Amino acid sequence: MTRDGSEPRAVAAQAAQAVLDRGRALDTVLPALLEGLGDSRDRSLARRLASGALRDWPALDWLVGALVDKPLKGRNRQLHFLLAVALHELRDGREPDHAIVHAAVAAARCLRGQRLTGLVNGVLRAFGRRRGELLASLPDTPVLRFGYPGWLIKRVESDYGDAAPGILAAGNEPPPLWLRVNRRRIARDDYRELLERAGIEADAPAGFPDALRLAERAAISALPGFEDGLVSVQDGAAQFAADYLDLRDGQRVLDACAAPGGKTAHILERRDVGLTALDIDGERLSRVGNGLERLGLDARLVAGDAARPDDWWDGKRFDRILVDAPCSATGVIRRHPDIRWLRRDEDIDRLAALQGTILDALWPLLEPGGILVYATCSLLRVENDEQARAFLERHADARGIDNTDMPGRPARPGRQILPGEHGCDGFYYFAARRLPE
Repeated sequence: MTRDGSEPRAVAAQAAQAVLDRGRALDTVLPALLEGLGDSRDRSLARRLASGALRDWPALDWLVGALVDKPLKGRNRQLHFLLAVALHELRDGREPDHAIVHAAVAAARCLRGQRLTGLVNGVLRAFGRRRGELLASLPDTPVLRFGYPGWLIKRVESDYGDAAPGILAAGNEPPPLWLRVNRRRIARDDYRELLERAGIEADAPAGFPDALRLAERAAISALPGFEDGLVSVQDGAAQFAADYLDLRDGQRVLDACAAPGGKTAHILERRDVGLTALDIDGERLSRVGNGLERLGLDARLVAGDAARPDDWWDGKRFDRILVDAPCSATGVIRRHPDIRWLRRDEDIDRLAALQGTILDALWPLLEPGGILVYATCSLLRVENDEQARAFLERHADARGIDNTDMPGRPARPGRQILPGEHGCDGFYYFAARRLPE
């Protein structure tokens, strides 16, 4: 680890600025920034600090404003984010205050040279002296209390009423690491033994036939047999797609909007099916292929728009269709804290319209008697049960499947898993069978 701790703090500040000032996704900007950090502990720290600052951004932004006489603008704007990262770390309390201040000052020197290190030192020491007063002065608003934009808080409150505070709080909790064991290569209990030998503790939750949940997060490189395709990283809730599809050997299956490919791979691990993996983004589709190659699996990869099947469909109907629809991703905010700041209220209705278009376009591609599964990692009802209900109203030959034995709460139709339930991310599932013609 770097001796003065400057580099991971500087990276965290740069990453937070890229998200909040330039609208870049954290997973897009952070890998390149992390390349400059040679130590795995530095990389882990930078990721944790960037994510923490994004989760608590409204309060941190307010505190910086209360402590700085004049707004930091232009090239000095970087220091606004560095101060926010340091304040997050001071509030988190994992390291001594003097060590955090020293590292932040060193990071300021990395970012802007010696000139403004005194300002960073003075601001953070002032926070130490006035901590109680400043924290007591934080405005008691939902935005600062929960760390979400106001429009998203209002939507969650409208959809969930009294349960909304718990849902919002769950989105700020660090998620566990879930694994999906490739049953074609190894039994789940056998892989769990491999983990134990490697000093990694995991449990096998009931109702998750291919899943293991780690007691503590671990580096992917530490997972036994990962490169040999024994296991993949996938949240427990995302693994239910294969169950909802009720697969049989020999079926023709379409995985629409397939990237990054976790559900594609799980389908092929479960059954011998002819699978078409469709995605509009050719670069992301190539990553699906890379993942399948690691796991020893094969699918037909097609670059195309799910809303325009005439451009890519061969005219042969599918027995199963998975619509893993583009959505707000509000159910995975605890795993991707930048989502709350990258989404806009106006995006939701646009996404809902696209979801309906995709469902209507793909429904005719399903064999009578076949099953279509609609899935999102969203919490919002307009993308979930309201979308499914409107679909059933538009298609007289569609009948919803109850799936009352699946985890989650009834959504009428479908089932909703909320963040933290069963240790999972937030997911929605709805399955419909096509009636005979």
